[in-house]
Order: sequence, then C-alpha cells, then structure tokens
Amino acid sequence: MQPNHSIKFFTGRNSRYLSEQIAKSFGIELGKSNVTEFSDGEFITSYDESVRGATVFIIQSTFPPTDNLFELLLMIDAAHRASAHQVVAVMPYFGWARQDRKDKPRVAIGAKLVANLLCAAGVDRVMTMDLHADQIQGFFDVPVDHLYASSIFVPYIKNLNLDNIAIAAPDMGGAKRANAYSRFLNASLVICHKNRERANQVGEMTAIGDVDGKNVIILDDMIDTAGTIAKAADMMMAKGALSVRAFATHAVLSGPAYERIAESKITEVVVSNTIPLRKDKDTSKIKVISVADLFADVINKVYNYQSISPKFLI
Repeated sequence: MQPNHSIKFFTGRNSRYLSEQIAKSFGIELGKSNVTEFSDGEFITSYDESVRGATVFIIQSTFPPTDNLFELLLMIDAAHRASAHQVVAVMPYFGWARQDRKDKPRVAIGAKLVANLLCAAGVDRVMTMDLHADQIQGFFDVPVDHLYASSIFVPYIKNLNLDNIAIAAPDMGGAKRANAYSRFLNASLVICHKNRERANQVGEMTAIGDVDGKNVIILDDMIDTAGTIAKAADMMMAKGALSVRAFATHAVLSGPAYERIAESKITEVVVSNTIPLRKDKDTSKIKVISVADLFADVINKVYNYQSISPKFLI
C-alpha cells in the first residue's frame, strides 16, 4: 500500500541539530517554519509553506526548558489547523517520563499530562525512544512507535571485542533491560542495589552478582546527575572489575554530571544524541552515537505502512 499524500519534516528550534541529520538520512530537506517571540517571553509558531494534505513529522525532544514541549504543542496545533493529512510528533527524548505514577501522596503524573496535552493539540501518532517506563505508551489514545537504542548500542558493544562481559542494571527498575541485553550477548548479569538519600543523591550501593575480572557494561535509559553510574563504576572497580562502561540513551547530564563522569573510574560513557551535549564541559569520556539513521528508517516504514518490528534487536 503506497501513500497518496506528501511527506514533510519540520523541527523545533532546540532539536534542529538532530532533525537535519534525520532529514538528510531520509533524503529530503527540512520544511520552513519560524518562531516569533514577544518581549514578555511568549512565542508563536508558524509554517512558511503549505502543509495541506501532507503527512507532517515534527521532530522535537522535550528536554528542559519547558519551552521545548510547548513549542512542539504549538507546531502540532498549527499543522492540524492548516489541514495536514496527519501530524506525527517525533520525540527522541520524551520529557517528564519519570513521572509515570503516584509514588507518594499528592503528586502529579506528569507523563500522563504530557500525553493528554499532545492528544489535545491534535497529534495523530507519536514516535519516541526508550521511555523511562514502557507503560507510558498506554497513556496515549493514538499509536505510539517506541524505539529502542539497543539497535545502535549492541553493534557498538560487539565491536569492542571484550571478553568476560557482565551486563549491569544500575537499579532494580533497570533489571528487565539489563537481562535482555545479557541474554542476547550471552553475558552474566549484575544488579546494583542503591538507597537514595533524596532525589538525585545516592546513598549506599552494592552489587548483586560477580564483577571480579569482568568488563562491566552498565545500561540505563538516561543519565541525569551521573551520581549512580559514577558510584557504581568506583564500587565495581574496587570489587575487581577490569573496566566499567555505561550506556544510556538520553544524556540529560544535569548539575555536576560532567564533572562526576570525568573524575570517576569509568572507562567510557556511550550515549545517543537525543539530547545535545554541552560544549563548555569535559566530554573526553563520552561517546555519542547518532539515532538519525534509525529514526529516518522507521519514519520511512511508518509512512509506507511497513512493519518496524525488524528494528527491534532485543
């Protein structure tokens, strides 16, 4: 089945670096749009070309500030009101995903609220990568294409040609992801148990599993302040690990994250480019792998009504 409508890519301001790569990989130019700002900080989005009858892919990660999310909402609304055939939000990083449940009284479920906002704006489909919790897909009443960084991380891990690999989960919540990698790579599994003194601050940590003489690979969906991976790397090296590497899809890297990575005993941190690195920080230990080709390929399959299941390695 071939689509009978055109395809157009647009980008939010802070995701242009990635959107240009995705458009180039797909083989088209980014569409023309602009944002007009008022002196009080309010802004308005508009398209500088017709989107009538087109399938519109709007690429925007919703990392801080909140303007990135609201700009995406305005672009969806504008495309919908301009008679686009279909509006797809491509969100390589889905912000507020850590707020997926009520873990204490009187708190918001931010991920559900964001889903409601996207649907209210008129989105027809959402494409994202490595949600903090898989069940967030159920917050939507529109199709969600949930991609995994395993398709870019696994080849990189194999090319390292490491012996005695151990796959580690930084906490109990990451055990499912780590177990999938360990089975696929035929590697042993290690689970870190940690106690948080408060948000973004790790207290005690221990490893469940043998790391002595192992090349340890820690897997997570994101690295925020890097307290967990820095502490885990130092702890595992003290227990006899040969090396410790960390793989995380989203490089949030807030607060002292860059300094912690640079000062830790971790060998390498491998991330995707769903969030851009800061140019004023020490990134010598950080390796970035682009997700542009993956998103371009999946967008092509979605546009042409083809299955995306082959993109899931694990």
